[in-house]
Amino acid sequence: MDFLGTIASCLFAHSLPAHALTRLAREWLSEDTPNFDPAGVCVGSVEVEARLLCKTPHSVLAGRPFFTAVFSEVGCTVDWVYQEGADIGPGAITLTAVVRGPARSLLLGERPALNCLARASGIATRCSQLQAMATEGGWHGEVAGTRKTTPGFRLVEKYAMLVGGVSMHRQDLSGMVMLKDNHVWASGSITQAVKAARSVCGFSSKIEVECRSAEEGREAARAGADIVMLDNFKTQELHVAAGALKEEFPTLLIEASGGVTPENLALYFSPHVDIISLGCITQGCPVVDFSLKVQKPAVHSSHNQ
Repeated sequence: MDFLGTIASCLFAHSLPAHALTRLAREWLSEDTPNFDPAGVCVGSVEVEARLLCKTPHSVLAGRPFFTAVFSEVGCTVDWVYQEGADIGPGAITLTAVVRGPARSLLLGERPALNCLARASGIATRCSQLQAMATEGGWHGEVAGTRKTTPGFRLVEKYAMLVGGVSMHRQDLSGMVMLKDNHVWASGSITQAVKAARSVCGFSSKIEVECRSAEEGREAARAGADIVMLDNFKTQELHVAAGALKEEFPTLLIEASGGVTPENLALYFSPHVDIISLGCITQGCPVVDFSLKVQKPAVHSSHNQ
């Protein structure tokens, strides 16, 4: 990620409400330590320092606000070596941050904090790679995520998409309206589904319709849909359908989705396709390997004079 991209990633942290960070940190800590912490007896509250090490070279750092929030809840401080969105590496092991605080508190926060950072950085790394492919391919549309997120972890994963440089897509069902095949079948037709949705969302929300053919796309556009998703199209059929829809409805946004992977992403690039969404941004995405190592206190030897 370039310098300007790193600066933008730092600013994304300002979109996270403080109360949301606190709530999530407390939930994760309560899940991991619902009552007693027997191992805390072994280490006590002596002040210690731990080094956060990244062991996956060429990774994008994401999730600093969540990591810091967890340690703040247990009375520890974090000093970061890298900015949010920075490329970590190329060394096999890279010092990323230093955590300080009471030993038992630091160890209480260790696993929840690492889980957030590993997951967020993995997603941001994949997103950065996908966006680089789009840039190199000369495609000017938006690579986007989906709602296929880990239950209870959506804020982390959507935030990681931002840091990685792609679109979050809609965040939840209360955002942009998306009418999928089941909505259409239950309501009777695309036209009826769009009409019913518009009566509720009014002017303030866009409506997207999942379509299985160019003809369904035309019906959606005529009914007033803002976005047509061409779902599970073969790439050649996608380009033909997208071109025909754009010619008839120039302001219509076209999204390609279904079966898109990092390996075949470039096949979906088209001047007629505005958005390409991938579930694999979150589903099956590799994590970045981080570890937290408590440093042994320095031993000072003394000699009788």
